Amino acid sequence: MNEDRALRDHLIKLLMGRQAHVDLETALADLPHELQGSKTEALSFTPWQLLEHMRIAQWDILEFSRNPKHISPEFPAEYWPTTESPPEEGSWNESVESFRSDLNAMVDLVSNPATDLFAAIPRGTGQTLLREALLVADHNAYHLGQLVLVRRGLDCWG
Repeated sequence: MNEDRALRDHLIKLLMGRQAHVDLETALADLPHELQGSKTEALSFTPWQLLEHMRIAQWDILEFSRNPKHISPEFPAEYWPTTESPPEEGSWNESVESFRSDLNAMVDLVSNPATDLFAAIPRGTGQTLLREALLVADHNAYHLGQLVLVRRGLDCWG
């Protein structure tokens, strides 16, 4: 296997989880609807807040990476939901599906051999797709870990 393909394969595995950290599917599995907006005294975030934050941040990084006209949300206010619980019936599932779709789009960018992982993103300040893919993986791993902790605190993990 050549070095370029090996790097892309490693990035894809890192983005998808299931290696050194939990993946989205495992972190969300069997989470009761009534606990999506719950938190404990020791933990300041709800599962909904963490899911939405991850979705928004991942979307922003993806769009920065592929859309020259993208304008990022206001940081930090617009990177977090305004509610502790999903605001409407179906909001949770919409957020999960959007997260999956954007993650798959990042994987598609990384896996495309025509995409230069090392080229500077034109409107950036030196960022590359390699850096952005690593940022998505790192950010998701961090907050998926928090989600597991919240679930443990709510006694709905494992």
